[in-house]
Amino acid sequence: MRQTTTILTAIALLLTTAADAREQRRHEPYYAALWCAEQGGRPEVRLASGNRADCITETHAIEVDWARKFRQGIGQSLDYAQETGKRAGILLLLRDERDYRYWIRLNTVIEHHQLPIDTWFQLVED
Repeated sequence: MRQTTTILTAIALLLTTAADAREQRRHEPYYAALWCAEQGGRPEVRLASGNRADCITETHAIEVDWARKFRQGIGQSLDYAQETGKRAGILLLLRDERDYRYWIRLNTVIEHHQLPIDTWFQLVED
């Protein structure tokens, strides 16, 4: 009986941990931290203003946003860049190929207004 309870408890913990990991992947900070580490940057950096930049690299202050929030990313990345003296950047998280339209719109706005923002995208799974 005791062995059965131990096994059931272990299985429940594994299932809970797996579910928690899947849920965590759905949030911007999870993807921002992974991408930022790949770039050699520091994630979630608190700035003097109290704001938190999603990623700071040697050259960029980067906002990470879901595709549909590309407009917010423009303002936030420019704000982070001004505060840090680094170049603005946006990492756009795309859930599927339909989100690619936001990537096009983001880069069209940046080009039209000649904004000093570099962009990247990453296709992520929910």
